[in-house]
Amino acid sequence: MPNDADLSPPNERGAWMARAQSGDGDAYRLLLERLASDLRSFFRRRVRDVQEVEDLVQDTLMTVHRARHTYDPARPFEPWLYAIARNTLADAFRRDRRRAERHAVDDDLLTVAADAPSHESSIGGILDGLPEGQREALEMVKIRGLSIEQASSQAGVSQGAMRVRIHRGYRALRARLLGGDDE
Repeated sequence: MPNDADLSPPNERGAWMARAQSGDGDAYRLLLERLASDLRSFFRRRVRDVQEVEDLVQDTLMTVHRARHTYDPARPFEPWLYAIARNTLADAFRRDRRRAERHAVDDDLLTVAADAPSHESSIGGILDGLPEGQREALEMVKIRGLSIEQASSQAGVSQGAMRVRIHRGYRALRARLLGGDDE
């Protein structure tokens, strides 16, 4: 956290927000610059990943921007700000937990396919039925154990495209093994 000399007095941030609500662009710019620094410190104490911290800061600043009309200048600014920051963090934790649970289910699909008795339901048979990019992505990441970065480099696609291929491959496997699509 910045030292006390670097922090604006709490009432000053509230005053900047009140001025911003009245259309003062300079006050709003100063406020957002200060908030970015304060929020970075807040999130660094709670999250290890540097990129995740930056994403949380940006998400919080966007929410502050969208909700700026709800701030009451007669009330302290920090409780309003940090309620938004805590909610942003809680949303990120929930999103990450759902993503982890979804990936665990997706990994279980590969186990189900590997344990299936018939040749058509064997892991090779099921993966062979996928489009080439999806099959290749699942083989590299889930069977050979490559990272997304390594697999995307080998396939000559971006990491985002590799994630999309894996996601679509899982959806196709779900539809085949569990009958239908869950989305």
